[in-house]
Amino acid sequence: MTAPIPDPLENDDLLGSVRLRRERHDAWIRAGEPSVSRRLAQIGVLGWIVVVPMLIGVFVGRWLDRTFESGLQFTAPLLLLGAALGCWSAWLWTKSA
Repeated sequence: MTAPIPDPLENDDLLGSVRLRRERHDAWIRAGEPSVSRRLAQIGVLGWIVVVPMLIGVFVGRWLDRTFESGLQFTAPLLLLGAALGCWSAWLWTKSA
């Protein structure tokens, strides 16, 4: 008994990228160009995805600073954490859209 010969193109990264590009192009041809209102809605959602975690960080940080009377010791790091979380969420959202 001999083992089946593996297909050398089966795990080819370039071929996989070309197939993915073709699938995306075919989906774009079927769906067509999004309307201006849809693009504006996407921009609005993207903005809120970034802003909301930052605002939550500021509000929680200010509350902690008032509670512990610590100036901006909690607000600044939580703002930066919110910005990082918001940018990461926006990146994931745009990657999936």
